[in-house]
Amino acid sequence: MDFIAENLLTILILLPVLGAISVIGHQMFWKQDAHLKWVTLFWALLNFVLSLFLVLEKGGASASGFFFEKNVPWIRAINTNYHVGVDGLSLWLVVLTTFIMPIAILSTWHAVEKRHAAFYAFLLLLESAMIGVFCSLDLLVFYLFFEASLVPMFFLIGIWGGENRIYAAVKFFIYTALGSLLMLVAIIGLYYLHASATGVGTFDYVTLLNSLKSGALPIPRETGIILFLAFALAFSIKVPLFPFHTWLPDAHTEAPTAGSVILAAVLLKMGTYGLMRFNFALFPEASRELAWIFIILAIVGIIYGALVAMVQPDIKRLVAYSSVAHMGFVMLGMFSFTEMGMQGALYQMLNHGISTGALFLLVGFIYERRHTRAITEYGGLASVMPVYTTIFVLTTMSSIGLPFLNGFVGEFLTMVGMWTSEAIPHPWIATMFAGTGVIFAAVYLLWMVQRVFFGKLTNPKNKRLTDLSWREIGLIAPLVFLMVFMGVYPAPFLNRSREAVVAIEERLTRQAGGTIEHAEVSPKKEANSLPPAH
Repeated sequence: MDFIAENLLTILILLPVLGAISVIGHQMFWKQDAHLKWVTLFWALLNFVLSLFLVLEKGGASASGFFFEKNVPWIRAINTNYHVGVDGLSLWLVVLTTFIMPIAILSTWHAVEKRHAAFYAFLLLLESAMIGVFCSLDLLVFYLFFEASLVPMFFLIGIWGGENRIYAAVKFFIYTALGSLLMLVAIIGLYYLHASATGVGTFDYVTLLNSLKSGALPIPRETGIILFLAFALAFSIKVPLFPFHTWLPDAHTEAPTAGSVILAAVLLKMGTYGLMRFNFALFPEASRELAWIFIILAIVGIIYGALVAMVQPDIKRLVAYSSVAHMGFVMLGMFSFTEMGMQGALYQMLNHGISTGALFLLVGFIYERRHTRAITEYGGLASVMPVYTTIFVLTTMSSIGLPFLNGFVGEFLTMVGMWTSEAIPHPWIATMFAGTGVIFAAVYLLWMVQRVFFGKLTNPKNKRLTDLSWREIGLIAPLVFLMVFMGVYPAPFLNRSREAVVAIEERLTRQAGGTIEHAEVSPKKEANSLPPAH
């Protein structure tokens, strides 16, 4: 057990890689395609079970504020270390990743018709890369995992996607890869800036942050803005933030169901996580100076995504545009620079992964039966698929933000945090504009539900549709449970992330010397803070 505790994050990163190797080996020696999904599911479930040790950890963090930290030399010539660790900011994102993967694998049970071994191997390699992104505390290692996540998703879309899969896959890859190259330039720039200031170049996040806070690494205002923008562009494309969102609807629409679920639940969160972890901590002055731009773009994304979703004729494409709107709320809460707003943003990341992931699963269920996602092809499904209709409506309410469901908590905290923000003048105006997104979400989602599920059953092809199987109910049940549980009792999630969020807030709102530590809430910020929950 001591070995597992000391190397837990490394195990979580490497187990999916071993799983991918076993899948390929099984295919080479036994050539039984039907067994591959069971092998893949075993490795994904094992990783999820092990990831629960992250949640159960009650001990203290290391001096740098991270749990399960591992820091060993990797490439000595450039002073790069294999440095991983988690805190309240990354903990739940790692668990979300390991939780979603078995569900995504089960969703493909009867959907994969070709190259089974490659499909399941890419899923497992994608899981490894995503976990690596959320755990990495060395900028070069982070970049490598960030880029590595593109390759499996590119092939998942390009080989097993829909009719326009090649176009969608290439567009996804070009957008995200080009943005990431600028981040690499900024990472190298930080390395040389640290070498110039201290005599030792480093990619280590904690070392860079300590040097910045102690004044050992002074960064001129113009340089800080350039570096901030280089990081922010890569992360904004990944979110995606308006106007860098155009790759997302195509990728979602053409991706197989498992790809859409993972893309919505986890991959998009790599962008918002990167902004909170690196942009806010390393460049607080530039973050404050440019916050108004990101707040405006977030509001535009909320309203634009909702309005475009409203006119979509394809259910999956409608859900894809809803992601643009929902991720706009995440960006809004982050750039409020208040504890309540950033807690709401982090909570909304989890909510979006669960609710929108569930919507893509449900769209996949009906597509497997009818092989169409056109809203006009349906109508009156409630009379032949009552269980499916009930779960779909509940998931829709979660996505809208109905009280007592998870979406309400995230959106409420985000908007209250923005209302009390000092990042921009008159923040109430921004909050009110963003609030229209909640209204629009009710319009486009409920209108879609009304057209698909209610009214007369006019299409004879729909009369023979079967309701959800026990496998499909078991697949969606954990997500439905979390929608309700997180809406009724958010305290366990908010309490674990509070310390890390407060540390970011302190970094953004005041300059202090000394080394990195997770700060306590100052009395004058108490009005913008969440009280401890039990």
